[in-house]
Amino acid sequence: MPSRAHLHRIAAATCIVVLAASLAACGSSTTSATSRSHPAGAPAHGSSTTTAPASGSNGAASAIASIPAAETSPAGVFGTEPTVTVPSGPPPTRLESANLIAGTGATAEVGDTLTVQYVGVDYATGKPFGASWGSGGGPFSFTLSTRSVIPGWVEGVVGMKVGGRRELIIPPRLGYGTAPPAGSPITSNETLVFVIDLLKVAP
Repeated sequence: MPSRAHLHRIAAATCIVVLAASLAACGSSTTSATSRSHPAGAPAHGSSTTTAPASGSNGAASAIASIPAAETSPAGVFGTEPTVTVPSGPPPTRLESANLIAGTGATAEVGDTLTVQYVGVDYATGKPFGASWGSGGGPFSFTLSTRSVIPGWVEGVVGMKVGGRRELIIPPRLGYGTAPPAGSPITSNETLVFVIDLLKVAP
């Protein structure tokens, strides 16, 4: 997830694609996420979990719920812009994750420098708020640390392998909470959905 500073730099150039008005809040419609700018548990979402390092410095692990297979976005093709499907029902209260495509390359760890492509969508409306594909600025590089990206990315991206595609549903407490970046289309206490392709890992 791009840093707040990065979001501030591109806010003036943000171009939001308005999707069909018929999309219901928290609906299950499938949307093609075509926004071209860097952005700045509920029982219905399954009970199986995996673990990943928490964003804190103590190295503790936190539970990550699996997105049910029936509600994940289409796997698509690695390296091409994905379509993001918002699950039905209320947004989850904890981080949820699903590997849409299994990677086989180097594994992302906290502190590594990663290069990714991504699409971000608002859970409540299904509207995309940012993407790196197309005119969105191209692949995004960052250090996997809460100094660079939101906690939901640190917890959710760690363990990915190069060549993999992963979907994350990030609750507000692991996203921007009540303080989204100024000028960003992300609103206060918004649940965020991302599909991320991991292109490169550098220690």
